[in-house]
Amino acid sequence: MTINIYNSQTSKKEVFAAQYPGKVNMYTCGVTVYDSCHIGHARSLYVFEVIRRYLKFSGYDIKLVRNITDVDDKIIKKARDWAKRDNISLKQAFESVRNFYIKDYYDDLKGLGLPKADVEPKATENIKQIIEYISGLIEKGFAYEQNGNVYFSPRKLDNYGSLSGNSLDQVQDSVRIEADIDKKDPVDFALWKKVKEEEPSWESPWGNGRPGWHIECSVMSREYLGVDTLDIHGGGRDLIFPHHENEKAQSEAFTGKKFANYWIHHGLLTINAQKMAKSAGNFVTIKDVLKRYSADILKIFYLQAHYSSSLDFSWEKMEESKKNYEKISLLLDRLDRYLMGKQEQPEQAWGTGVKPGQFFREEFKSAMDDNFNMATARAVLFDIVTAANSELDRDDSLKNDSKLVYARNVLREIIDVLALSFEKKQLDGINERKIVEKIELRLKYKKQRDFKAADKIRDELQEIGIVIEDTKDGKTTWRIS
Repeated sequence: MTINIYNSQTSKKEVFAAQYPGKVNMYTCGVTVYDSCHIGHARSLYVFEVIRRYLKFSGYDIKLVRNITDVDDKIIKKARDWAKRDNISLKQAFESVRNFYIKDYYDDLKGLGLPKADVEPKATENIKQIIEYISGLIEKGFAYEQNGNVYFSPRKLDNYGSLSGNSLDQVQDSVRIEADIDKKDPVDFALWKKVKEEEPSWESPWGNGRPGWHIECSVMSREYLGVDTLDIHGGGRDLIFPHHENEKAQSEAFTGKKFANYWIHHGLLTINAQKMAKSAGNFVTIKDVLKRYSADILKIFYLQAHYSSSLDFSWEKMEESKKNYEKISLLLDRLDRYLMGKQEQPEQAWGTGVKPGQFFREEFKSAMDDNFNMATARAVLFDIVTAANSELDRDDSLKNDSKLVYARNVLREIIDVLALSFEKKQLDGINERKIVEKIELRLKYKKQRDFKAADKIRDELQEIGIVIEDTKDGKTTWRIS
């Protein structure tokens, strides 16, 4: 099977072919550390982690680099607020802001149960490389210095706009004309910004200043992946223009080579069909959600739509995701309990029969090979839940243990690729034998039609975190909630 990727550059699906056999270099745009991350950021982090895991699952050795923007207009604005609030210098406040929100970002990653990228470089730690890169663009005639600022000239390129579909005439019509007399052309964009007032700055051949936003990604992708052409560049759909278009322009001007072979852009998260954004004030932070739901439940919510589609958030949808999470959790618990202590059985391939010869494992691979279709992969999970529960509900003499072994193995494989955990909670001192005794007593009360006593036992178990489920064959299973 081959992996097909929808390439934003060509607006079509293409067969994925890595530059170097068995190896993938991938760069995604990370966070700007001026505030806490919202669940739109979490979707981006999650989507590219699943893509990374599936490429590994498919046999690739993948290196992922994700930057951290830690100098930016928004960060400086927040630093000014903190400096005034705490009566400290802007320089001190800038360091406090960036350090606080970098730690906050890593706390969110941990809360989401997601690992770091292989390298997560910061813009402020790569100033030397950025200055050298900008100097190279000036030497090649694609950039110019004016009054301590350095600008890139998109008109020097023949293919500017090929990623976003925006022509330079369209860019000029839409650009906000600012009182910037240093620009030779309104469409030019900043590579280096002259220092203002007490802003954080670094020495450069053009005077003290700081890098523009776009340049850091061109520099750090090349620095930490060691290639001029990326296999995959990813980010949100809102980054296509101007950020990714400008990255592409300056990178190809510098190297003379294609910047990325495949561009992957995920859809945006919305609230009431409006883009979730800090600037709009309509965002929900990662911490807000994780106070009410587990990271797995949030991920199952993300999986209901294709990564490239927009996804509307609501607390009602989170409740639906919680119920879906519990269906999978209950099945895993049932499978583990049923297969525990049984003689090891070989797998027997098993599927829905919708596609002849294609079983659950193959259905999952087929979904993910088709442009990482996580929504269809999620559907495979629930196909397994339905089929395995039906098999477990059969009389013991009729159950096919080899099918159930297969179901459990495939479930665990899919769960791992989708970065879900379904970690079994510990009993924390709860006596399992006493739980079984209470369940048996409840069944006795139910047979005697003393439902009030039976419900009391159910409620007592629920108070200590034990959920009981009555099966169609008259048996009762339990799990830790």
